[in-house]
Amino acid sequence: MTMQPTHPSISEAVRLASMTTYKVGGTAEWFAEPTDLEELRSVLGSVPRGTPVTVLGRGSNVVVSDSGVEGLVIRLGSAFSAVAFSSDGTVVAGASLPLPKLARAAASEGFAGLGFYVGIPGSVGGAVRMNAGGHGSDTASVLKSVRVVDARSGEVTSRTAADLELGYRSSNLDQHDIVVQATFETSLGDIAELEAEIRGITRWRKEHQPGGTLNAGSVFKNPHDGFAGQIIDNLGLKGTRFGPVSVSEVHANFMVADASAKAIDIWTFVHNIQEIVEERTGIALVPEIRFLGCFSEDAEQ
Repeated sequence: MTMQPTHPSISEAVRLASMTTYKVGGTAEWFAEPTDLEELRSVLGSVPRGTPVTVLGRGSNVVVSDSGVEGLVIRLGSAFSAVAFSSDGTVVAGASLPLPKLARAAASEGFAGLGFYVGIPGSVGGAVRMNAGGHGSDTASVLKSVRVVDARSGEVTSRTAADLELGYRSSNLDQHDIVVQATFETSLGDIAELEAEIRGITRWRKEHQPGGTLNAGSVFKNPHDGFAGQIIDNLGLKGTRFGPVSVSEVHANFMVADASAKAIDIWTFVHNIQEIVEERTGIALVPEIRFLGCFSEDAEQ
């Protein structure tokens, strides 16, 4: 696809690997990091109609193709990482704010209900889109409303949590919806207790998840009657390796890559595990991570 950028904030052929937790992948055909809402809308308005637009958050649940991503890739800039607390328990956070920062800030201000986010290495926008959750809670249980920009028109709308039809790791937000802000409903709590909760979740994560490795968190969604990691573990697949990618010895729903791995290696490995599980159990695991760009085992890389 040929696209002639007409906005000074748009750059050509920007490498995306360093912006993801797997540290793999090619370039964005075009890339922009708008600092605020006005610039975001200006950038969107400058690209030809029909240009694919992809929003990249913290890169913690994505694999970027070795051949890169077509169209415009947007990463929200500094103004989208702000957070504000109100005395009634309302918390307003920008979409690019890291979830662990939101959790810690809320605890230090005495706002209860957001502590579970400390164990999720994503952004507020990603949490809304995927209804991120953990440790007995999820985004649906605390979200009040969001502001969304239409990537095609630049129109800004507000939607309630009910409007989003949040389900298990899902929402009705489509590829054209860019979450720019979220409002949460919390309760007031004891700061010492909330900070103790944060420490407890952080400690649990260090003990039960493979820190210090190249991974993208949980690879598969849990089926309705079980846990993906437990299913993979029960099949004796912990430690299974195909080339430079393996099932974590710590948590079987984490796929760990060596520094030499390419995106196609991760894609192939995930699908191999998926096929093995279905062949042996009849359970069709659904990936939770997103694969951005073109992937094929015989694709030219």
